[in-house]
Amino acid sequence: MKKSFLLLSCSYLLVGQLNADNYPKNPDIDILHYRFELILSDDEDIIRGSATLYILFKVKGLKTIRLDLINKDDTSEGKGMEVSKVTLNGRTQKYVHRENVLTIVLDQPSRVNQEVSLAIDYYGVPASGLKIAPNKYGDRTFFSDNWPNRARHWLPTVDHPYEKATSEMIVIAPNHYQVISNGLLVEESNLKDGLKRTHWKQAVPISCWLYVLGVAEFAIQYVDTFEDKSIQTWVYKQDREAGFYDFAVPTKHTLQFFSDYVGLFAYEKLANIQSNSVGGGMEAATAIFYGDNSVTGKRTSRWRNVIIHEVAHQWFGNAVTEYDWDDVWLSEGFATYFTLLFREHAYGREDFVSGLISSRERVFDYYEDHKNYRIVHDNLSDMSQVTSGQTYQKGAWILHMLRNLIGDEIFQEAIRNYYSRYMNSNATTDDFKHEMEVVSGLDLDMFFNQWLYQGGHIILDGSWKYDDKKKEIIIDIQQVQNDGYLFSFPIEFGIYEEGKVAPTVEQRSVTKRKSSYSIPADLKPNKVAIDPRTVLLANWSFNERTN
Repeated sequence: MKKSFLLLSCSYLLVGQLNADNYPKNPDIDILHYRFELILSDDEDIIRGSATLYILFKVKGLKTIRLDLINKDDTSEGKGMEVSKVTLNGRTQKYVHRENVLTIVLDQPSRVNQEVSLAIDYYGVPASGLKIAPNKYGDRTFFSDNWPNRARHWLPTVDHPYEKATSEMIVIAPNHYQVISNGLLVEESNLKDGLKRTHWKQAVPISCWLYVLGVAEFAIQYVDTFEDKSIQTWVYKQDREAGFYDFAVPTKHTLQFFSDYVGLFAYEKLANIQSNSVGGGMEAATAIFYGDNSVTGKRTSRWRNVIIHEVAHQWFGNAVTEYDWDDVWLSEGFATYFTLLFREHAYGREDFVSGLISSRERVFDYYEDHKNYRIVHDNLSDMSQVTSGQTYQKGAWILHMLRNLIGDEIFQEAIRNYYSRYMNSNATTDDFKHEMEVVSGLDLDMFFNQWLYQGGHIILDGSWKYDDKKKEIIIDIQQVQNDGYLFSFPIEFGIYEEGKVAPTVEQRSVTKRKSSYSIPADLKPNKVAIDPRTVLLANWSFNERTN
């Protein structure tokens, strides 16, 4: 559901009404650039911030600007941000900060295409979004964790995926720390009193949930370059040897593969970073976080696949970002499937198929208790439900079936067109569907509707027998799912003949609850199997009939 943004009036009476939509949009302004300046300390968890927002007004007559920023109140146990000053082009502005919304009252109404500089001074202890805590070695660290809507806990932003902007992160912290953020390092200077100033600048627009900050005592390795862009490893100083070994591969290989298959790598660098703010991986643009325990010194396949997944996100989720969280599969489903495509490219077909089968099992495990769950959902009011296992695994399978439906070359061409059109911008499921239809020439309404906009899954009960007189294989198939949904889909049968290793593949269409097919065969096959190429998301029981 894409709800329109309700502009706040000067009376502020409408602020509470916005609670029904956790992600109100600001259609009348465009954030061009954020500049964040933070002071961090070892003596307290309070952060002291100054944020400068460079804003373009798209309409005239605006009297307020609405931003997301978690405030301190009676229920926050002393955590949250307090604003001390707001200026617009150097002029002090009135503001109201309550119910986690910062409303700036403009002293002059906006003009069309007017660009302004809005500065906000604030301080406080983040309740979330920026984790200030010891790592697994007991060392004090500061690590961001913005996904999906927690940047507002420590940064004043338009905290929504549709709003993309360039950014800077300037941090003053004790000089025993190293500081990592998005983009390129502009400055690292020692200051008086044992402090250090570190300045990172991100020149490519990204959504604010991808803004990243890591402050710790790191061991840092400049591993390699890809197209003259630095590949880096940042791990805890105690994990230097094991971390440098683990993260040395397969980052460059994945960058090359995705660049060849999809399109240009959008960013200035790629850093793999050990962090205590995530459990698995977090794909922040140019600076990927991996959990405390990601460093093993063994290059395990589990963490190898996490690296591939997070690098894939640099294309899908980061460069092409879903316009709304309801379309989050455009990020997670894509990264999951493109991880499998890389695994096929690098480690072979068997590894690819094993990943598909594992994903299919997880899809049906989730389905048992969530039969009506749909991929393109409508739950902005409950951000805990933004993703599920289906978003990842079923989303990947949908892409796999679509690729099989339209063909490998057409699928890749459409992916490249989609990426080129929406790179460094936002897209919807309809946008993706349009690119697939343009290149394939197919009407994909049914495919998208049944796989993305409705729940349910395919469960088949089938059997086969050989008619020696008619010299044909007779197959009966019935959709037996009890979730109320009926699917139309292509189905493949593998005919395994004596003396042949690979089956003959016959494709038919299923369009109703019960279907029967006959396949000519001079001899009775050794076996008939459903889906020999692993291209159908379904469960089935399929046996030979004796009568």
